[in-house]
Amino acid sequence: MGETALPSIRPESPRRDAEGHQRPRSAVVLAAGLSTRMAGAAGHGSKALMRFGGVPLVERVVRRLLALGVENVFVVVGAHVRPVTAFVDAIAPGRVRAIQADDWKLGNGASLAAAEPYLADEQLFLCVTTDHLFGEGSLEPLLTARRPAVLVDRAPSPEVWAEGTRVRLLGDDAVAFSKELTNPTVDCGAFLLSPAVFEAQRASAREGDHSLAGAVSRLAASWPLAAVPLPAGAWWIDLDTPADVRAARRAYRRSLVKASDGPVARYLNRPVSTRISMAIVRFRPHPDLLSVIAFLFGLAGAGLLWNGSGLVAAVVVQLASILDGVDGEVARLQNRARAQGALLDGVLDRVADAAIAAGLAGWALSAGHVSGSGAIVLAVAATALSLLSMATKDRISSLGLAAAPEGGLNLLLGGRDGRLLLVALAALAGQPLWALAVIVVTCGLSLVLRLVFVLRRASRSE
Repeated sequence: MGETALPSIRPESPRRDAEGHQRPRSAVVLAAGLSTRMAGAAGHGSKALMRFGGVPLVERVVRRLLALGVENVFVVVGAHVRPVTAFVDAIAPGRVRAIQADDWKLGNGASLAAAEPYLADEQLFLCVTTDHLFGEGSLEPLLTARRPAVLVDRAPSPEVWAEGTRVRLLGDDAVAFSKELTNPTVDCGAFLLSPAVFEAQRASAREGDHSLAGAVSRLAASWPLAAVPLPAGAWWIDLDTPADVRAARRAYRRSLVKASDGPVARYLNRPVSTRISMAIVRFRPHPDLLSVIAFLFGLAGAGLLWNGSGLVAAVVVQLASILDGVDGEVARLQNRARAQGALLDGVLDRVADAAIAAGLAGWALSAGHVSGSGAIVLAVAATALSLLSMATKDRISSLGLAAAPEGGLNLLLGGRDGRLLLVALAALAGQPLWALAVIVVTCGLSLVLRLVFVLRRASRSE
């Protein structure tokens, strides 16, 4: 450890945003502290290796940075050097490496100083700490600040304000950082810095202040940092105490609800599926395995419908609907969401839907509710319209067309969550024919209204 040579993991060309401005290609994660207040929760080891949502904190932070497009991540270690270094160097060899801070006991500013040889040639780099968690969308505005900046929370809770580092603002600039300030704003522990911070850190250290706050305060005195506000609806948590861990778990579980969720998913499925996900994610199951399990429940439900097992079929079909959300939730908790997984999940869902429609048709036919040809027609229509409804929605998105008001369309229960609930209710009532008919109507109506809305808007914009 303690190398000073620059690592050979630089990208050939810098990444740029949509406007052509260079984005930071490197980041430093401070993970050198002893974490005395979290010793019990961390098993008296490093807080950086404490598992949250089945993933060690340092891995969670690093993978989040990589997902944001950062090319190189340097993790500064101090206490518990060997276990943290061994873990960090295995996360993404060639892109992530641990560096040792010999003076880490002095403060996190001294820890940052250890990264100078690796970041001296960067125009801007990200700086975060391993014990700060950020919800989706929290860090993105910081990446486009184009100059040294800090992510700030302008409306912290009283508990966060009491524990946090306060920020003195001058207009839209941050000019001072200290826990002793009385200003209402706190920093979120995420910075976009230039190499000038290292000289500022040395100046602050000569005055006896080895903290990160001292370094950025000294930097801001000469070059004020842009104060980037935490986006509306976004969240962050500094994990200092076991109570913070509990609050973070609640925040992560709530964040698993998607804006595109229909009413059934939001109010019936997610309250159950998110709790399942938080319970099993510690075992790090592969999301694709969970997709297959949900698919098997769908096939089992189809078989039970075919046999006319109303109550059991209803329970299994609704379980399939609930479990359909677990794979995506676990993938996001583990930072393992991939396009390949979404493709597999989509294909399996469509196959299960077709099987369920066939199961309903078989039940209706055996019960004498419909003729053979009628059962086939209804099953094919229900399957085709559900497929077309979903495919059209995806096609609209891929073509960049104005999206339909999906929130309103979801009230028709034409989405998968609504369809499977209707199937479960019809199974309870012993009415498979009605389930097929309702699926045809809701999916068909959703499809027609979506097309009408999108085509009208497209014609108006021409």
